[in-house]
Amino acid sequence: MRYKIGILCLWACLMTTSLKAETIHYAIRQVGFDGQATLTFVGPKQYRNMHTLLIVFKAQGINYWDKEDIYVNPVTYKPLFVERNFSLNVFGHGTTVEQYLPDQGKIIVTKTEGNRVSRVILRKTGAVDNIYGFIFRYRHEGSFKIGDELDMRLPTKDLKIKLVARQNLPIAGKSYDAYYMQSQPTRYKIWFDASAHKFPLRITGTIGFINSVMTMTGFEDK
Repeated sequence: MRYKIGILCLWACLMTTSLKAETIHYAIRQVGFDGQATLTFVGPKQYRNMHTLLIVFKAQGINYWDKEDIYVNPVTYKPLFVERNFSLNVFGHGTTVEQYLPDQGKIIVTKTEGNRVSRVILRKTGAVDNIYGFIFRYRHEGSFKIGDELDMRLPTKDLKIKLVARQNLPIAGKSYDAYYMQSQPTRYKIWFDASAHKFPLRITGTIGFINSVMTMTGFEDK
């Protein structure tokens, strides 16, 4: 068993180191919270003595900013740690750290606001998903077949998400050939570019702290 795990980890490291770092730019549309966002696949990162992949989400507008460092398992893309730094006029500002311990069936959430620190333990059996980790995993490993249905286990809710159609998606005067996924219960909708890049062109749902629509405006890679 240890031999198999070692081979799997070696394979994951070889695969992930070949992936280019990339940043996807988005416009956020939500009444009162319009702004811009970036979603960056940084790549392999050593964190707390663990091999991880780092994904960084940033969003900002007139009334808010938000940054999430999402450290995921390099084999499964499941979250290991999420560090969030946020400021929102209505709710204040602070940091949260989420530590995922699937073997212990719990998620430890530590929130810091000024000198005040609080901790909550969420009970959840098995590994859970992070929406951005899920997106990158499906981009790189998904079959993109109509009818694909996958489990999405979030910390507080379990969903099913299905690839339901291939359709044209108009963005800024340009029409994209796109794959459309929708969760049940309805919470997330994701459109992937049908080209080899499989860019997440549009994401709707609870993104960070607001129910928003994010639409791609550009990308860069290294």
